[in-house]
Amino acid sequence: MKEISIHFTVNGKKVSLNVPSRKRLLDVLREDLGLTGTKEGCDVGECGACTVVMNGRAVHSCLVLAAQADGAEILTVEGLAQNGELYPLQKNFLEYGAVQCGFCIPGMLMSSYALIQENPHPGEEEIKEAIAGNLCRCTGYKQIIQAVEATVKR
Repeated sequence: MKEISIHFTVNGKKVSLNVPSRKRLLDVLREDLGLTGTKEGCDVGECGACTVVMNGRAVHSCLVLAAQADGAEILTVEGLAQNGELYPLQKNFLEYGAVQCGFCIPGMLMSSYALIQENPHPGEEEIKEAIAGNLCRCTGYKQIIQAVEATVKR
């Protein structure tokens, strides 16, 4: 398989890699960069566990070829915390019990983060729409919505 050279920024750090042309962004993040917070769930863009923020938009990294990320700005769940301090959204997920098994949480956090960056004061319906591409089998979504609402109120 042909290799390509890609250059992008992940969590504020410049990255240059040679990867197979058909390699997914998800695999580059997990395998090449060791950023395992981004989860692989369904492998077809249905569950949202692999959600990252690419150029300010939430994307399912299992559906993005690494080549498509060339020149992009990528933020993963590992990039939310700064200087050892959890991002307010992460703190609220903990405070409101939005974290249960934890598998979907990185994707939920990244979808919610992208929403807040685009709309600092979303209503409940906008929050529901933003996380609609993320499946959670544990929380019933109520705590997740409450955590996002608490974040935008502070």
